[in-house]
Amino acid sequence: MIPYGRQDITEADVNAVIDVLRSDFLTQGPIVPRFETVVSGHVGANYGVAVNSATSALHIACLALGVGPGDWVWTSPITFVASSNSALYCGAKVDFVDVDPRTYNLCADALEAKLRIAESDGRLPKVVIAVHLCGQACDMRSIHALAHKYGFKIIEDASHAVGAKYLGEYVGSSNYSDITVFSFHPVKIVTTAEGGMAVTNDASLAERMSLFRSHGVTRDPDLMTKETEGAWYYQQIELGYNYRMTEIQAALGISQMTRLDEYVSVRQALAKRYDDLLDELPLILPWQHPDTYSAYHIYPVRLKLDQIARGRRQVFDLLREAGIGVNVHYIPVHLQPYYIRMGFKPGDFPEAEKYYAEGITLPLYPTMGTQGQDQVIQSVTQALNR
Repeated sequence: MIPYGRQDITEADVNAVIDVLRSDFLTQGPIVPRFETVVSGHVGANYGVAVNSATSALHIACLALGVGPGDWVWTSPITFVASSNSALYCGAKVDFVDVDPRTYNLCADALEAKLRIAESDGRLPKVVIAVHLCGQACDMRSIHALAHKYGFKIIEDASHAVGAKYLGEYVGSSNYSDITVFSFHPVKIVTTAEGGMAVTNDASLAERMSLFRSHGVTRDPDLMTKETEGAWYYQQIELGYNYRMTEIQAALGISQMTRLDEYVSVRQALAKRYDDLLDELPLILPWQHPDTYSAYHIYPVRLKLDQIARGRRQVFDLLREAGIGVNVHYIPVHLQPYYIRMGFKPGDFPEAEKYYAEGITLPLYPTMGTQGQDQVIQSVTQALNR
């Protein structure tokens, strides 16, 4: 089976983990801060806060921005459920903005239209979570301009996009947002096994996120409500969580980061090869905005269903039977049973639903090579049965 994504673990990665296992610290040591510096430095942010998953990073980002009961958080319906769930964890209400029909990212025009209505209704969002689907950045310049006009904060959900660029700068520089979140799950661009990070240029946001990731506990005398009682003393000043990353994970991440740009370059080359060799098939291939340089976490295609004899389910099943680990990214969040119980329904976000009805994600990862990619292309051609 050729999976849709796969981690690449080298001997250097293994040795980095072994070094930590033989050290004095398996958690809460010097390696996690070092990893935070490596990632934030690479993308051009001032601060990084490493946690045990991107979901945790999204949660503490919402908390740091003051999201709570009565607030609205908007995001894309084409994303994993964690993007919106993170707001629900804070007691906020969630709504969605339909996607751009070419990039499948949150559509800035649809956002502006929805903001006009929300302003008149007194229901403006406190935070908009812009999801960089597949590794391609949203139209952040337009979203940032709308944030200034309507007064909301921005979280970039860049779980797919570490190593991507927007307007020539790395995603995560936070030039167009308050906080950016990365994922280091094994199928992502680089991995810490499980893990995530929030990066920001705001020292106060970084401080709050650091508190929330570790029980809301501090040993900093400047943050305490009274004078310290001794070297053992700490105070819980927020209701936090146990979201810490281990030293083992961070060591793996530091080693992986040395190959980040190489990984993205290989993904770019494989995606270009897909573009060339799939061009004559009845497919809509991923469109790239000229302002972006995608990390190509995934390569989604849309079936031209009016030009093929089979439906999406049949094509999907044929590819799986041929050993091609295709997937679908994603089932629109508003169509999940939990969200339907909140009042969402089919037809609410037509572009997202159309994309979902036609979409299949093809395998894409650096070690698949052209031979593995040729096997995918051959199987896709056969499954479409022109």
